Amino acid sequence: MTSEIWPKELRVSKDRRTLTVTFNDGVAGVLPAEMLRVLSPSAEVQGHGPGQKVTVPGKRNVAIAAMTPTGNYAVRIAFDDGHDTGIFTWAYLRELSIDGATPFAAYEQELRAKGLDRGPVRSGQGTSEGAAR
Repeated sequence: MTSEIWPKELRVSKDRRTLTVTFNDGVAGVLPAEMLRVLSPSAEVQGHGPGQKVTVPGKRNVAIAAMTPTGNYAVRIAFDDGHDTGIFTWAYLRELSIDGATPFAAYEQELRAKGLDRGPVRSGQGTSEGAAR
């Protein structure tokens, strides 16, 4: 599989809570580890067919543990909670860089509808709208 879009830079923050991506077409984004984890393209999260998607709660504090290139089209991201089966294509990372807020807001809505929450607030993070969930 080849892609005309590819990242010029993939950089994990020192606290491992964000991934900064800059693409060859100028699109850039700062992607929270929590968003990447709960929107993982893995079958574990997306399911194996329609209607099988899993709403993953409690990942507010997840961090990126490792990244492994997958061919010339993607990167496998491993998280410190043990999830490591998500293969993030350049196209998907670009899509999240442009408008990751929309699917993440839908995720938060799913959490509320199911009576779930994002998990504990890290020390020193304070209270936010998301922390009350």
